Amino acid sequence: MGRWEGDAAGRLREAAMKLYGERGYDQTTVADIAAEAGLTARTFFRHYADKREVLFAGSDLLLAGMVQALEATPASEGPMRAVAASLAAASEAVGRDRAFSRRRRALIEANAELRERELIKMATIAEALRDGLRRRGVPAADASLAAEAGIAVFRVAWEQWTSGPDDRDLGAIMRETIERLTVVTADH
Repeated sequence: MGRWEGDAAGRLREAAMKLYGERGYDQTTVADIAAEAGLTARTFFRHYADKREVLFAGSDLLLAGMVQALEATPASEGPMRAVAASLAAASEAVGRDRAFSRRRRALIEANAELRERELIKMATIAEALRDGLRRRGVPAADASLAAEAGIAVFRVAWEQWTSGPDDRDLGAIMRETIERLTVVTADH
């Protein structure tokens, strides 16, 4: 094997997704992933902390982008508009490759450990959004409610986007989901 690794992280991710799909997550080792990618386990650990992180790489960048978008929202905008800006940033970051996202979602849904990691990721994002709203002067209870509502919108829109047959982009689905939230929470 040559020293040049090309897109080692991408090759490892693709190898992992392939093997997780064929063998299952629990039956796939880091050594298996590295061998499938034509790399070494040492190279794997240069890019990923463990085999879960292959599916969650970039979470820190996603979180940072969402918080930055929330903080860049004009102070005159309410908490849900700030959260909506955050969701728009998320859709730009993760809404580019529907086929990959569909495969990733199926793998996560098939494994309890991965579902737990996804829930932790969502809770971490909600906490960061809540804290960002608090820095904007939003009362604690309202900040928590807006942040958690944003995560609900994210999850519902993500599910629709990854399972839907149409070509609508994730951002459009997120905007529609926020509008639906307004409708379903209206006092009738």
